[in-house]
Amino acid sequence: MGDTGTRARRAQRVPSVVVELMRLCAVVFFAGLGYEVARLVAQGRGTLFGSVDAVWVGLLLGSGAGYVLGGVLGRTTVSTVAATERALRDVSAEQIVAGAFGVVVGTFAGAAVAWPVFLIGQPLLAVPLFGFVVLTLALLGYRMGAARHESMLSLFGTGAGMAPRPVSASVLDRVVDTSVAIDGRVLDVVRAGFLGGRMVVPASVLGELQGLADASDDLRRGKGRRGLEVLEALRREPGVELVVTEDEAPGVAEVDAKLVRTALDRGAALLTLDTNLAKAAALAGVRVLNLHALALALRPPVTAGDEVTVLLTKPGKEAGQGVGYLDDGTMVVVERARDKVGAELAVVVTSVLTTANGRLVFAAPASRGVPAPSARR
Repeated sequence: MGDTGTRARRAQRVPSVVVELMRLCAVVFFAGLGYEVARLVAQGRGTLFGSVDAVWVGLLLGSGAGYVLGGVLGRTTVSTVAATERALRDVSAEQIVAGAFGVVVGTFAGAAVAWPVFLIGQPLLAVPLFGFVVLTLALLGYRMGAARHESMLSLFGTGAGMAPRPVSASVLDRVVDTSVAIDGRVLDVVRAGFLGGRMVVPASVLGELQGLADASDDLRRGKGRRGLEVLEALRREPGVELVVTEDEAPGVAEVDAKLVRTALDRGAALLTLDTNLAKAAALAGVRVLNLHALALALRPPVTAGDEVTVLLTKPGKEAGQGVGYLDDGTMVVVERARDKVGAELAVVVTSVLTTANGRLVFAAPASRGVPAPSARR
């Protein structure tokens, strides 16, 4: 186990080819720098320390400095690149493609900006400076491209080869199920501003509602008429475009299957209250807006008969009342619990009142039972 760890550490200390190439670049740069410095210091003498050529002294000193500093710079660069690779594991393909495009743009921009350095006339100095500027702008281009990948790829449209972003079901056309029309709560959802746009009513749904409205049974007849009235009310709602379509799946017998087929062909969402239909449609690949699931999500956190534990924080307005709060901030008024203020108490919910300021829960201590309805406020 210890030998394995030692070998791994030794392997990590072994310079890679990339580190050596970076070291070579540093050696060339500092050798060139040493050459130029030595040439200027010698000022025509040509020799230093007797017969030693000044140029060779500069080259040797520059090469040594480049070898040492180049190794440090190379290893630091490799470590930075490795850390960057780990960070890029969570980056999407769109960001990488846009970043690569940004690198290309940054490289050309860097080359256009940095080319005057060659006017210096010393290639050993000009080439590293040119590379530094190009790499800096290429990095800037990558970061800008990755950060703005959506707007950048939108310049190419579908030609960019990127998969289209998923569209929320709330913005699609909605195929209305018979259960939604009969229930009628869709009107409240529309008037509250949570639903709108184009609603498609297939002829099969309209025919089913008409059949119910003409039934001899009073209950079925009431459901059919209510469904037709709801559709008529939806037609008059601002922000809703109600469209009645012909049978788009004449080869399909059942109404539910027709709805699924219509939603698939139109690329629309299915608006329903039928949980079984919602599951079948989802398995078929249809986007579903289930109003029943919405109602469950918006139901009160507690209902009459539930037993909860609440911390009583203050006395209530009426005699004997104690007041506490649920985790979501709902106020709980507990009868005959003023003496329990400051302590946690198990209570049974007696009623839930919805007000303009939110929900208000009335409860009684669980050990004392539920008060009679006449005692409730």
